[in-house]
Amino acid sequence: MKNVTDSVVYLGHWSFAGSLGFNTDILATNPINLSVVLGVLIFFGKGVLSDLLDNRKQKILNSIRNSEELCEGAIEQLENIRARLRKVEMEADQFRVTGYSEIEQEKFNLINSTYKTLEQLENYKNETIHFEQQRAINQVRELVFQQALQGALGTLNSCLNKEIHLRTISANIGLFGAMKEITD
Repeated sequence: MKNVTDSVVYLGHWSFAGSLGFNTDILATNPINLSVVLGVLIFFGKGVLSDLLDNRKQKILNSIRNSEELCEGAIEQLENIRARLRKVEMEADQFRVTGYSEIEQEKFNLINSTYKTLEQLENYKNETIHFEQQRAINQVRELVFQQALQGALGTLNSCLNKEIHLRTISANIGLFGAMKEITD
């Protein structure tokens, strides 16, 4: 552990870094860098994310409206079937002696098919809502990740020149080498 501390202290005392005015203490600069990157991401990504969420909200609301319209259609069908059921029941009274069992079977089948249709429509509505929510969440995640990556790359590219970039890479390689020696 002492070797890692020595290598970090050693990295903080480079003569070329001191002459440029950069703080090479990794532990002190990482929170600052992260706060700057997060601030930039929040500032520039807020409007896009808000628009994306509003669009997804409208699509989900439209899907819900469509599902509710389908449900209303199923309710109308149910009322029609109930009216038809009442008619069948009146005919059953007339033909009770001859076809009572057949009429009861038809009544049972009509009710079952209606309930199955309603269940299927309700399941379709719930699946559609769930699917749209998952799709919206996945799109938002993907967009945020892409924006974060683009912002971070843009920040890195604008802040690092070639010489500082190469020195930073060399310093990190040396640091990882020292860490590896300690763990071995």
